[in-house]
Amino acid sequence: MVVILFFFRIKGAGVVAILLDYLFLLNMNQRSQISIIKTSGERVKYDRDKLIAALRNSGAEEEQINRVVATVEKRVYDGISSRKIYEMAYSMLKKESHRFAGRYKLKKAIFELGPSGFPFETFVGRLFESFGYEVKTGQHIQGKCVQHEVDVVAINPGEQIIIECKFHSDYNGKTNVQVPLYIDSRFRDIEAEWVREKKYEKLNVKGFVVTNSRFTLDAIQYAECAGLGLISWDYPKQSSLKHYIDESGLHPLTSLHSLKKHEQKSLLEKGIVLSRELLDRSDLMKEIGIDENRIGRIRNEAQHLIIK
Repeated sequence: MVVILFFFRIKGAGVVAILLDYLFLLNMNQRSQISIIKTSGERVKYDRDKLIAALRNSGAEEEQINRVVATVEKRVYDGISSRKIYEMAYSMLKKESHRFAGRYKLKKAIFELGPSGFPFETFVGRLFESFGYEVKTGQHIQGKCVQHEVDVVAINPGEQIIIECKFHSDYNGKTNVQVPLYIDSRFRDIEAEWVREKKYEKLNVKGFVVTNSRFTLDAIQYAECAGLGLISWDYPKQSSLKHYIDESGLHPLTSLHSLKKHEQKSLLEKGIVLSRELLDRSDLMKEIGIDENRIGRIRNEAQHLIIK
């Protein structure tokens, strides 16, 4: 009451402006006191900028972003989980646009390619195919000492890449230094056999590790020193999994909210991993029991999602 009386001593339209400024600052202060619980269990301060950045990355327009943020912030409370905030924002985006919702869901969609690592290997293969490589998966390659099963082999004129895929079902899982150490030793064994056989002498041959999560710092340090390529969700910044998917439009079919979980599972088992693959595979969707009306909705959502 004291504050309101103080404001009304000021003459003219400035009263409303000052009152609004006060309420805005009060709201900002309240938000700054809110802590959220991350999936790791860590408690951190609510960060509005992170929510805005994630919504911008989905391609949503500023008006849509403002509506989502305003609605979310009316419902946040101290101790809310980061997953709950994600679910609120995702639910609103679905009403705004299939395209933006699917892109906002990208990280979660990559994790939903599991629980086995095979769909992720297929997905990585499709990604390298989009770069112009000829791709083979599940290859057995003889090394100098032993034979190795390699997840993905990508071949281009003058170049051959041997790729090991490391899939994590746990959002907090990280690929530590033991993985690039192990993969590098396998790659060196294969390379030694090729040198002995004078095979691929004119090819630039390189080993890669691709993960859907993140690498630890020592894993990155070792790989950089050993000349081993790494691709994770957000590393390297301009060559990360997220960056490549955004550039290529190769969103996983798990991005489609119009597909039910068991339908996603059935399609993944049939080797379908991309949303765009469903545009001309109505036969497969019928085969797993999806009716014509829903097939139309699924194809429409997939079409909107792959538009850059």
